[in-house]
Amino acid sequence: MNETATPPEAPAAPPKKGDELELTVESLAFGGQGIARHHGLVVFLDKGKSLPGSTVRARITKKRKGFAEARVLEVLKASPDAVEAPCAHFGVCGGCTTQNLTYEAQLAQKQAQVADLFGRMGHFTDLEIQPIIGCKETFNYRNKMEFTWSNRAWLLGDEDPIPDRALGLHVPGRYDKVLDIEQCHLQHLVAGEVYTWIKAHTSSLEPYDIKAHSGFLRHLVIRTAEPEAGKIEIMVNFVTSREDPAALKPLAEGLAEKFPQVVSVVNNINTRRAAVAYGEWEVLLHGRPSLTMQLRGLTFEVSANAFFQTNSAQAELLLEQVEAACALTGEEVVYDLFCGTGAIALMLARQAKEVAGFESVTPAVDDATRNAMVNEIFNVRFFLADLGAKYFTHNLQRLLKQVPRPDIVVADPPRAGFHPKLVEEIADLGPRKVVYVSCNPATQVRDVVLLAEAGYRPTWVQPVDMFPHTPHIENICILER
Repeated sequence: MNETATPPEAPAAPPKKGDELELTVESLAFGGQGIARHHGLVVFLDKGKSLPGSTVRARITKKRKGFAEARVLEVLKASPDAVEAPCAHFGVCGGCTTQNLTYEAQLAQKQAQVADLFGRMGHFTDLEIQPIIGCKETFNYRNKMEFTWSNRAWLLGDEDPIPDRALGLHVPGRYDKVLDIEQCHLQHLVAGEVYTWIKAHTSSLEPYDIKAHSGFLRHLVIRTAEPEAGKIEIMVNFVTSREDPAALKPLAEGLAEKFPQVVSVVNNINTRRAAVAYGEWEVLLHGRPSLTMQLRGLTFEVSANAFFQTNSAQAELLLEQVEAACALTGEEVVYDLFCGTGAIALMLARQAKEVAGFESVTPAVDDATRNAMVNEIFNVRFFLADLGAKYFTHNLQRLLKQVPRPDIVVADPPRAGFHPKLVEEIADLGPRKVVYVSCNPATQVRDVVLLAEAGYRPTWVQPVDMFPHTPHIENICILER
């Protein structure tokens, strides 16, 4: 008797743009997109709408070699870790993408993302990743929020008439559209009250038109400090297109009268087209030009345009980890690259022989120098330096007359990471240890690979969650020569 063999099934045809698929979300990619697979093809899904463990119906929007992107049309089965997001703006505002995911699941995803980046992208497969350090407070933790005024509000579909002004946050992917925000659950509660008052009292002032390069109000930046337990201080920074003290002075006086916590009101004037929340010059409208911040027993005077860690409570834990990573004995020379207002440099100077801080923003260098004096720390110096260029190569001989070569280099660069030349220069300086603090593990891994090629080996990685409900991850990596 002859038996006819069943022919094997033909492989599934790869999906095309416009196809609708039913997908199960496996995990979150670094950046917050959901990851699913369709017959081996990796599919990236919308942030916030594709939680691990959920099943969704999605439409392919882009098809590339090896992966595709899709828009979630419907959640067919909710994730077991899904929760109700408390913010009314969630899903439209791009500030938070995982408010609808339990915090424990958020931490697990971030831990996995760091491990994946170092293993898959960096090929450091035997490198142990320490358990991520989570936040005690997951809401109202930000000490700085930056909002934008615009005459081009993002429409939610039910506005009539069309609003001609908005104060809030940019909609993801739209530089010209601003979502009008009533409340942000990430900023300090008192800062939220200040925001609401300013919103109500600026309706007569013209918002900026980014396309026509006209209008007056551009950005609102609110900083919050706790110089001592139970005491709150607030700085309000109006970023405008021109200087007009007659328009802003009544606002400053009203703020000071309404909120005793407001100890500083400044006006930064930005006449350029660039949509940045700092100005070409600054005018003091009320109080003093800086806030007093406390970190690990140190006092910091922070001006409007200077960088400072945005989550004060978690910054304490981050700095504790950096201090432990350096393991200073009192005999070391330390270079702190991208030092900002000097938080890391001043902390390490208490245990090092000598510290040199390097920063490209002039107000930050001024703040750092003043902070050293305020804290009576005299074994640290700060240098204005463009670390995106060949700074050390150009200035090494002159620099080494003032500061010896480093035993340890600590670096906390912006999201773009190191310039390739900076990797070469760090290797040329020859420190025995590099402690690399990063707010973007993807560029950090790229740079760690370059440092490894230059003779440094990563030995320890510690992720820290500075920003709950967002895709951002802070990460520390120790490399030894």
